[in-house]
Amino acid sequence: MTLKPRLLDCLHGYNRDTFMKDLMAGIIVGIVALPLAIAFGIASGVTPEKGIVTAIVAGFIISLLGGTKVQIGGPTGAFIVIIYGIVNNPAYGLQGLLVATMLAGVILIALGAFRLGAVIKFIPYPIIIGFTAGIALTIFTTQMGDVLGLTQEAVTEGGDIVRIPLKTPGDFIGKWVCYAQNIQSFNLWNFVVAVAGILIIIFSPRLLRSVPVLNKIPGSLWCIVLGTVAVLVMKQYGITGIDTIGDRFHIQSQLPPMQVPHITFAMVQQLMPVAFTIAILGAIESLLSATVADGAISDRHDSNMELIAQGIANMATPLFGGIPATGAIARTMTNINNGGRTPVAGLIHACVLLLILLLLMPYAEYIPMASLAAVLVMVSYNMSGWRAVRGLLKNPKSDVIVLSVTFLLTVIFDLTIAIEIGLIIACALFIKRVMETTEISVIKDEIDPAEEADMALQDEHLTIPRGCAVYEINGPYFFGIANKFDDLMGALDHGLKPRVQIIRMRKVPFIDSTGIHNLQNLIDMNHEDGTHVILSGVTPKVHSQLEKAGFYQKMNPDHICPHIDVALQKARALLGE
Repeated sequence: MTLKPRLLDCLHGYNRDTFMKDLMAGIIVGIVALPLAIAFGIASGVTPEKGIVTAIVAGFIISLLGGTKVQIGGPTGAFIVIIYGIVNNPAYGLQGLLVATMLAGVILIALGAFRLGAVIKFIPYPIIIGFTAGIALTIFTTQMGDVLGLTQEAVTEGGDIVRIPLKTPGDFIGKWVCYAQNIQSFNLWNFVVAVAGILIIIFSPRLLRSVPVLNKIPGSLWCIVLGTVAVLVMKQYGITGIDTIGDRFHIQSQLPPMQVPHITFAMVQQLMPVAFTIAILGAIESLLSATVADGAISDRHDSNMELIAQGIANMATPLFGGIPATGAIARTMTNINNGGRTPVAGLIHACVLLLILLLLMPYAEYIPMASLAAVLVMVSYNMSGWRAVRGLLKNPKSDVIVLSVTFLLTVIFDLTIAIEIGLIIACALFIKRVMETTEISVIKDEIDPAEEADMALQDEHLTIPRGCAVYEINGPYFFGIANKFDDLMGALDHGLKPRVQIIRMRKVPFIDSTGIHNLQNLIDMNHEDGTHVILSGVTPKVHSQLEKAGFYQKMNPDHICPHIDVALQKARALLGE
């Protein structure tokens, strides 16, 4: 399959009606993306305009080059934990974030170029649910300071004591300890604005369902607009202490100049694990979003082209000071629900955000932090996937273990560690399950022809001759089973060891290098003891693997039999019957 952006296919037969639908969807998605981009930027520990710049640059590139028709790209809640950790780490800082994002882009391009898009889909579901739920809880935790309006004392250069927004540690437990220590600074009006914002997001779609024009405006935008108006009115009546964006940041109403971050080999070595985490997380979220979108519009995305587009976007956004980006499920579904059917809608969404940045950003400084916190609290709730978690708890214990470990490591330690340890545990449990499905049995007396598909049924000599044993391997013959087979052979009493051993491999779908090495050792040891080894029913795939490994050079060709009755005849001949 040729790697080609879906936009090229969509432009064939593109008409005015399709453009008008894409135009309306793009405008609405651009408006929806604005508060989310600002909120994700602030929550990540960077400035609001960095979130908007990311939505503009990455959103445009992902729609221009992506492998889906309707994917909307930009900053997402999944990256908040990683970005915050990098920016607040003295060893990395903002420069480290830019370098890590560009490295993640290179990794994503490599994944797509080597056609590894499908491999991402094989990451175990419990791991995805575990770290997603962990990220959701972490995002919720980071917003509690703004929801409660907590502050802390600080000393100015003139020696005066003032109260400033609460600065919390980077770790989960440290944040809650800090909240408890400063709970006396609780601001009731700040809390009221945040709770009101949450209620607006929840109930506005239901209340406005019957109003065709207003029901297209998302609850998050109603929360921002109404919260801003309410705080401005409250300040007129002397109610203060509710922080706005302008109290903490000055938003620049322009795209920052393009600048290549300083990169050294030492930085690359140091940031590669973080970049790998960003790349994997971005790949998972973008392909999950694309899969959901496919189901909504009855389409099929090109996962490899999508990864390449995500990679280019993540290499480009740091040039303008942006943060990591990926496909956003909520914005993609908003695009679909409002009529967007081609990447043109995504391009328009990026242009709308650019116009807002250039013309309306001074007004964004009046947005209360409590309203942004309300938006992120709802983002964390929607990310949590608590229904999926509840369903997984009913699954086998191994799935519950992977889910729990990934969740706890994400919350308490680090997302990079969580994904790595989660994958290790999932792989170990998978190997254990495969080992349990592979059986090795010993047959010493008779073989029932009614149960054996590889026998010539007219052959009546089904009895295994004295001095011969048949070993049946049922399942993959890889390193775990090879050792198990070694243990079985080692447990034989050498005084009663059969002179002929038949190994039936008709139900072995594949064999790895350890299995081949195991068989070679078995041949060598039995050759020293004067024992003959016969292989029976080797499948074509396994036969090819053995042949490539040079295994048959150590065996007599007559000792390789197509099925069991030929193998038994050969055994009788070797035993002199």
